[in-house]
Amino acid sequence: MTDEPGNSRPPAPVSKRKAAARGAARRLGVEDWTSAALRVLLRDGVGAVTIAKVCEELGVTKGSFYWHFDGIDQLLETTAQFWCADHNDAARGFHDLDELPVEQRLERMGALLTEERVWQVELAVRDWARTNAKVAEAVKALDQRIFHTLSKALIELGFSPEQAEMRAGLMCFAGIGFVHGNQNLPVPTADQRREFFRFITSAGPRC
Repeated sequence: MTDEPGNSRPPAPVSKRKAAARGAARRLGVEDWTSAALRVLLRDGVGAVTIAKVCEELGVTKGSFYWHFDGIDQLLETTAQFWCADHNDAARGFHDLDELPVEQRLERMGALLTEERVWQVELAVRDWARTNAKVAEAVKALDQRIFHTLSKALIELGFSPEQAEMRAGLMCFAGIGFVHGNQNLPVPTADQRREFFRFITSAGPRC
């Protein structure tokens, strides 16, 4: 049985704003959200990473957020994993290290670590790793990738694998210590970083 012409009802109107929000929600991907969360973190600090702030950064409504995440904790977890992932090395400045002479490679890594934008994220991510197993695994993978990069550089300088691993470990521990202690101690200058690398790579190769 069909409806009589007089009883037909037009579909309920959908506001342009809601339609646009729905369209934006479908177009945005997870990486858009994690990138926005990182931008907020770098610009305004960890405490500013809220659903409302990230939505404002992307110009969408909170409803768009829930297309991808159950809550802010899931966004933070995903953002931390994104920061640590190897495909994010370009954003971290590590993507072309192998093309540099070994001394410049070490200098670049030291300079990147002491940039305020980097250590702020590193500190936040490592704090999240204390209570989130998935983030902890991502941080572990990042640390091991940096450790192997440093070991390779030291082997290129002529150190034995054993010596390279020992010295690379010292560099990694120094870097992690800087992340956690930089607010209490002076930030190393470029000259001090170079002196540290001269110190750690001195004594010549040992077989």
